[in-house]
Amino acid sequence: MGIKIGLIGAGRMGKVYASTLAFSISEADLVALADPSLEPLDEVASRYHIAQRFHDYHELLAQKDIEAVVIASPTGTHAEMVIAAAQAGKQIFCEKPLSQDLKACDNAIAAVKQAGVKLQMGFMRRFDPPYAAAKQKILEGVIGTPVMFKATSRDPRRTSLEFARRENSGGMIMDMGVHDFDLARWLMGSEVRRVQSEGACLAFSELKEVGDIDNAVINLRFTNDAVGNIDISRNAVYGYDIRTEVMGTEGSLWIGYLQQTPTLVLNRAGVTHDTVPYFMERFAIAYAEQVRVFVNHILNDTEPHVTGEDARAATAIGIAATLSLDEERPVLISEIE
Repeated sequence: MGIKIGLIGAGRMGKVYASTLAFSISEADLVALADPSLEPLDEVASRYHIAQRFHDYHELLAQKDIEAVVIASPTGTHAEMVIAAAQAGKQIFCEKPLSQDLKACDNAIAAVKQAGVKLQMGFMRRFDPPYAAAKQKILEGVIGTPVMFKATSRDPRRTSLEFARRENSGGMIMDMGVHDFDLARWLMGSEVRRVQSEGACLAFSELKEVGDIDNAVINLRFTNDAVGNIDISRNAVYGYDIRTEVMGTEGSLWIGYLQQTPTLVLNRAGVTHDTVPYFMERFAIAYAEQVRVFVNHILNDTEPHVTGEDARAATAIGIAATLSLDEERPVLISEIE
């Protein structure tokens, strides 16, 4: 028998983690699921043969045999669930972000420390083989000192209007940019000091009705004076486009790919190939690996490397970048601390 894990959330990300825990992590046993909505709860529990089902996640946390939880609930509930799980003595894996509010982040981090449990955040790109290899090359000094960070994160379609509302997702910069904010700190080895955002609703006019945008660029200045740029978009009609470059004093690293399969079609129309469809096709290995690492931290009693503090830092950048968009000015991270 492996580590007994309870999953909180049976929505889109809950289904991802249910599949991962059921089929990819031999050291874990998915024994319980909680979701307030009956239909997804029954659907996911039946599909993955999860014995215990709860409408209230507190009931899941009360089960003595459950050693750890994976939180894949709506964004606004993450911090409160982390606190409740910590107080119940559970080891915790939480999907990003920890919260859209820094005080909530602080409260969750404090609860984890007070309870003496582990918290690993779901920044899965760190566990993607290309990104992990790039980080190792940076540590080995292959490109010298990193001086410039450039990232592209483009979705092939817009999110739902309900999710796009800031009170639900934090808005496009917070929701889509958070992975790149985390990568920027991790790959560059420096904190972000200042941000400046430009963005607009250019492709989906209906997003204006819920106060969101569909294209943005965010410039970064790091505490070591390195620079960076992130572009995010919801209208990459050609496919799911996630790429990063780290420029160093002795070279550059290009990370990511757009072509899904190594097959080219050559005919009179030209040379064509497919593209990455969406996030699971691109990051399936990373999603499984991050949970496997979390389970091994429990088994070996080691501390996770992707922490609540990392999540808080990414949230701070997202808040500052959104404020920059709203007020049309550069914003220091220290302003929102």
